[in-house]
Amino acid sequence: MAKKAVVLLSGGIDSTTTLAIAKTEGFELHALSFQYGQRNVHELRAAQKIAHDMKVKHHLVLDIDLSAVGGSALTTDTPVPKKRTDEEIRQAIPITYVPARNIVFLALSLAWAESIGASDIFIGVNTLDSSGYPDCRPEFIRTFEKTANLGTKAGVEGRPFRIHTPLINMTKAQIIQKGITLGVDYSLTQSCYDPAPNGRSCGECDSCLLRKKGFREAGIPDPTPYVE
Repeated sequence: MAKKAVVLLSGGIDSTTTLAIAKTEGFELHALSFQYGQRNVHELRAAQKIAHDMKVKHHLVLDIDLSAVGGSALTTDTPVPKKRTDEEIRQAIPITYVPARNIVFLALSLAWAESIGASDIFIGVNTLDSSGYPDCRPEFIRTFEKTANLGTKAGVEGRPFRIHTPLINMTKAQIIQKGITLGVDYSLTQSCYDPAPNGRSCGECDSCLLRKKGFREAGIPDPTPYVE
């Protein structure tokens, strides 16, 4: 019987590639997505299509309202930064950072993993070609894994959890190239922070710019429908 893995699935390039990697490694896939009050509802629809396309065993969508907490352009009416240069993107943590989001998401993935008897959790964080979010760093992941094993019944009974970050040191281009070799259909994915009502990506936010750069550097046509 295949081992179970919980995979955080947002509907973007990174989480979709991570899901494909977990599938290739032979895990029984349990995908976890969130309706967390984000302005981009289209990414959740993308996640549902991806989960179906990759034939996951169970796709759980949890409804939590991080917009009530505020503090991010992704969950409020604060304008999303547009047309920033690579240098500007790297300079500081942007307003699109959602306070403690990965901590919340990982905590809930841990709870689900423990309840279904899974010891492996996959998350598509990476430190290269990213917006510099602090909850994507290796030291955070290592610390969370330690906390997970100290604060759960499974952990203290000798059934440790492992947090897998297969993309942690990959560029966006490398991630896309890896996904292509695994048969990922990137036309199903959605990365935009501020899409149009019809779901088309704005093409100007940090996430869209990093996505465009990734496909360009990977030498692979970008299948994304942009507003432009």
